[in-house]
Amino acid sequence: MAKLDSPRQNYLLNALPVTEYEHLFPHLEQVPMPLGKVLYESGDELHHAYFPTTCIVSKLYVMENGASVEIAVIGNDGIIGVSLFMGGGGMPNRAVVQSEGYAYRLRAHVLIQQFNRFGGRRSGVLNHLLLHYTQALLTQMAQTAACNRHHSVDQQLCRWLLLSLDRLASNELIMTQELIANMLGVRREGVTVAAGKLQKAGLINYHRGHITVLNRPGLEARVCECYQVVKTEFDRLLPRSPGGGPFERCVNYR
Repeated sequence: MAKLDSPRQNYLLNALPVTEYEHLFPHLEQVPMPLGKVLYESGDELHHAYFPTTCIVSKLYVMENGASVEIAVIGNDGIIGVSLFMGGGGMPNRAVVQSEGYAYRLRAHVLIQQFNRFGGRRSGVLNHLLLHYTQALLTQMAQTAACNRHHSVDQQLCRWLLLSLDRLASNELIMTQELIANMLGVRREGVTVAAGKLQKAGLINYHRGHITVLNRPGLEARVCECYQVVKTEFDRLLPRSPGGGPFERCVNYR
């Protein structure tokens, strides 16, 4: 895992004005996020929030029989731990690292204090960012449920690959077919067939748990509308600046 130095690689942290960022910075702890690490299980009390920089985390709903399905993917665009500032304290799902890398960890009470500290109308950028992100995340979760019900495994795999690529600086993912099957809530054989079709079409190269995307426009041509719905909502609520910096509109809140 390449170790990167700055919390600003997370878009939410990068969008904060200097005053709010400086209040958070001393409390941010960089932590490695190895593949398969479980950040919390369903019903656990959350003690930390995580701001991914180079990793991706999946939120999974786990059934009583042990079967699971991915309901959202979170990378350098967001935060793991929305229930902390929404007042819930725990989550009815599991959070698992699906692509290894690093994140910055923040103690729960610090996040809550900062969220309340900058809750006023004159300087609530953190609040606006977190609430806008939560709305975008809810859209992703709802659209994922619809996609899993109505679209083919091929289309679901394309959506999953594109959402992951949007949150990585690389076009390569390390992911076994078994893990992908658990994420999508389908049989492993279905993933094998779907990945084989994409590889035959020259869109990806898959070998021993390594997926390299060779033709992103080709994936975008095959994916269902669910990917664009999620992307449009994230772009609307958390816009990037023309120069590539994130959330230009958000930093203008006062």
